[in-house]
Amino acid sequence: MTSSRPHRNGRGLFAGILLGAILGLILGGYFGNRLWPAVIGAAVLGAAMYRVNPGGK
Repeated sequence: MTSSRPHRNGRGLFAGILLGAILGLILGGYFGNRLWPAVIGAAVLGAAMYRVNPGGK
């Protein structure tokens, strides 16, 4: 078996949390509630971007 590096990206986690929170705040403003869409957006986009492998260093 080959040992491969797991697909983890700390910078993607940080960027995903920021972008998800901002996107959630913007979209949440249209629905009247800004807190929960920001929290959910940060969690979902942060987790998705954490799994993205940016390639070799």
